Amino acid sequence: MQESKQPQFEGWYFKHQCAGETVALIPGRAESGSFVQVVTNDRSWNFSVPALHVGADIQAGSCLFSRSGVIVDLPGIHGQIQYGSWTPLRSDIMGPFRYLPMECRHGILSMRHTLSGSLELEGRTVAFDGGLGYIEKDAGTSFPSRYLWLHANDFPVPCSISLAVARIPRPRPFNGCICAIVYGGQEYRLATYRGVRVLAATPEHIRLAQGSLLLEADLERRDDGPTLRAPDEGRMTAIIRESSAVTAHFRFWQRGQLVFALTSTAASFECRDKP
Repeated sequence: MQESKQPQFEGWYFKHQCAGETVALIPGRAESGSFVQVVTNDRSWNFSVPALHVGADIQAGSCLFSRSGVIVDLPGIHGQIQYGSWTPLRSDIMGPFRYLPMECRHGILSMRHTLSGSLELEGRTVAFDGGLGYIEKDAGTSFPSRYLWLHANDFPVPCSISLAVARIPRPRPFNGCICAIVYGGQEYRLATYRGVRVLAATPEHIRLAQGSLLLEADLERRDDGPTLRAPDEGRMTAIIRESSAVTAHFRFWQRGQLVFALTSTAASFECRDKP
């Protein structure tokens, strides 16, 4: 976590998908206490836990999060999911911005990894054998007042796309963008620190251009999704919505040649525009 006199938060986002089912587990801690949030395609849960310990693994109450998988033991929700090898990025997604005083620092730990195992959610079994996972982290004081975030990896070929466009208030207000694409054994990155131009960023259409690279995403939003707690000045008092059942059509070009045109039917999406 960045050094600051302001109250701080940190949280991890462990996403699990298989056969149209999504379960994201969000352990974290803030000035308001430690927690584990759970979000599925149609509902969410917020559990307080006695403490959160971070070392080689993350221990959140009776839940354990590690490189090899997760053990979940929450009221009405329990089980284990095993992970295959992670797919980390070559370098920090924040680039040189990680050295700036920012209200929220973002990290991507694994763009894509295989899953096995299952969870029981209030009497319903959700199996993840043959599924795919994704892991990221946030830390700081607050989420941006305006941002959109999109992640998808449920494609018929190996591909994972994660992008965010946000209003950054410090050190001088600007619109920042980070985007990572892993496809065909290659990593592509579009980011403000690499000169990306955000040509469009709405809940329906995203268009990013950087040098010879062009990414477009058209979203068919089904609903706003379940509510989640989010940080505001170090406390989990803000409310956001996350949908994990968005259909998103992606097209990616390099030097005018189409690299891929792929559709996700279970993309995860958040959009916030705080007055």
